[in-house]
Amino acid sequence: MGESLWFPTVHEEGRKVSDWPHIDERFIEGRRRHILEEYHKLSELNKRGAKVLVVGAGFIGVEWATEIEYFFPEVQLTLIDFLPRCLGPLPDSAAEYCSEYMHAAGIKEFYNTKFDDKSAEFWKKIELPDGADETYVCIGVKASNYFMPKEVLSDKGPGGGGWIHFNKHMQVVKKPTEGGAVWGDGTSFAIGDCNLGCIGEPPNFEMAPIPKISYPGEEQALHAVKNLEIIDHHRYVKKLTTPPALKDTWWPWGGGMFATSLGPHDACFVMAANEKKGSGYMVNWWIWAALQKEVIETTKIDECKDRFIGKAIWHFVHHTPVNCWGKGPWIP
Repeated sequence: MGESLWFPTVHEEGRKVSDWPHIDERFIEGRRRHILEEYHKLSELNKRGAKVLVVGAGFIGVEWATEIEYFFPEVQLTLIDFLPRCLGPLPDSAAEYCSEYMHAAGIKEFYNTKFDDKSAEFWKKIELPDGADETYVCIGVKASNYFMPKEVLSDKGPGGGGWIHFNKHMQVVKKPTEGGAVWGDGTSFAIGDCNLGCIGEPPNFEMAPIPKISYPGEEQALHAVKNLEIIDHHRYVKKLTTPPALKDTWWPWGGGMFATSLGPHDACFVMAANEKKGSGYMVNWWIWAALQKEVIETTKIDECKDRFIGKAIWHFVHHTPVNCWGKGPWIP
């Protein structure tokens, strides 16, 4: 089902087959209990000097491995990926920086390696002939759109499909094989992780795939709200029955920003990346990048608590007067 430690299991379909059925993560107390349970498990692994395998060297796998190494230093860590290096599509400079950090921290890395826990040859290749005491799988993403009708869900995409089709106005639409028309009355929008992430088919995308990270989700939410306001004014203030003139979304410049933590005191920050593999520039690293990420997280939580400083900072993040990167209009 694509269940992950990094996201609470809340959907009914997911809860039926959960690996932690004794915890109800629909409520914050259940989420707290799960985090505490995982902490105690790692503490026991640390006491034993256990062997832990992290499968997937994208940013989540790298962050998880380096966090464990910092807080549970007796754990023997191994990181694998089927790609030739860590951090997938990010620039070589960022991948090399993270790899050097992990090498210095004693984390073993094996690339061009497919996970196969049933194979003795696999375990021998990654220098764990007796297997791992614990394995964390951090590979990709999987859709959780069980509540939506099949006619709007993709037949392909990350994790095997199931993503919501949408148009350039962020409206939910039917899949191409169902005609591609706007679904419902046009007031349903799909933003962030739940949508397919692109419009059109490769290689002729109307909008190329967008990374499933936080900034594009927030940017798309703003675009959807603007269009919802336009629809509301058109239908209920002007009382018109003609189609309203909606604004187009775009590939946001913030979709090319990636901050990867390497424990609490090191990190690297990439910006100006796009849909092309290896694009972007590592512009900040070491303690300064870790401090930058701490500022981002602290101010975002401040905004979520409806406090002035966080709200002021993040308002301007999504109301920039010009688009420096991305595929949007120069003047939004």
